[in-house]
Amino acid sequence: MLLFEANMGQDQTKHQIEKGLRLYQSNETAKALDIWKRVLEKSTDLPGRFRVLGCLITAHSEMGKYAEMKKFAVVQIDVAREIADSDYVTESYLNLARSNEKLCDFTKTVTYCKTCLSMQGTTVGLQLNGQVCLSMGNAYLGLSSFQKALECFEKALRYAHSNDDMMLECRVCCSLGNFYIQLKDYEKALFFPCKGAELVSDYGKTWSLKYKAMSQYHMAVAYRKLARLEDAMECCEKALPRYDSSLNIMAEIGNRLGQAQVLLGIAKCWFIQKEQDKALKVVEKAGELAKAVGNKLYMLKAHSLSETIYRVKGSQQLLREHVVKFHECMEDMELYCGMCGDSIGDKNSQLQALPCSHLFHLKCLQNSGTRGCPNCRRSAMKPGYV
Repeated sequence: MLLFEANMGQDQTKHQIEKGLRLYQSNETAKALDIWKRVLEKSTDLPGRFRVLGCLITAHSEMGKYAEMKKFAVVQIDVAREIADSDYVTESYLNLARSNEKLCDFTKTVTYCKTCLSMQGTTVGLQLNGQVCLSMGNAYLGLSSFQKALECFEKALRYAHSNDDMMLECRVCCSLGNFYIQLKDYEKALFFPCKGAELVSDYGKTWSLKYKAMSQYHMAVAYRKLARLEDAMECCEKALPRYDSSLNIMAEIGNRLGQAQVLLGIAKCWFIQKEQDKALKVVEKAGELAKAVGNKLYMLKAHSLSETIYRVKGSQQLLREHVVKFHECMEDMELYCGMCGDSIGDKNSQLQALPCSHLFHLKCLQNSGTRGCPNCRRSAMKPGYV
């Protein structure tokens, strides 16, 4: 009798979850969430509770409610541990990693991803490893650890290819587009999202529309950079209200890195309008946010903009302080070509990654005729032989 009741409970839970999914797919999100939350309150079926938590996590992620997403991910970990299945635990930690990634807590994201990769699960768990590597790569990119980010993205691509996971490959291509945008290799920044768009076109008829939007967005950014339209800011009066709107959205969803990016844009607008004091206040806030999330690239951009403003104001001491801090960020990120010594990401230039994920200017590699990686070779040399 007890077994019969348990089976009935499982069937009822499954039915309610699927009912919620149908409503969610019909854009009746509020009704779907209400059903899933009731299931969570009443059901004692652990796999069913795990699945409904997954639905709630996905929905809140797509709504940009990342703090709520994180709360459900924490509950899902408890359920997964109670089920005592490594695949469930891996999936729940991946959801926790993703929620921290969205909230720009990148150090925690890396920690949770490493926890996922340490799990000894079945084939299902191994298939998640590509998604784990992608999330960890995004986190390292958020921390401006470019070599580690590239290593993770390349691992994610290998998992995508071995599992024929075109959806994952599309996501990785978009992340690689963002990676090369930050390093100002705009040709590669365009190539990867174009590849993602091709995957959507060839395989994505049943995929969510967000994949098409994601690839097109990253393509648009690269096209804009290649056309250098960012230098044309003809009307800052129109740009500022849009930046304010974007800032409110970023604050609402808890995206501190997005806030820093928007604030840098606002600061540039004030600077162009010759409002240096307003620009300095805004760029200082951007720098503080970038420092809080550990993003050295945006810290560097804040110091660079501050340096430009103080040069115009004629404040030599403060100018020198920001020049020093700018170069400290450059040193921390190791953003230089190990062959010519010039900066990487300082201007639009084609880059090439070696198998070790160290980056060089393509022209330097073509002209050098050397084999192997100069950076790795220098690191391997013992101090007594330098």
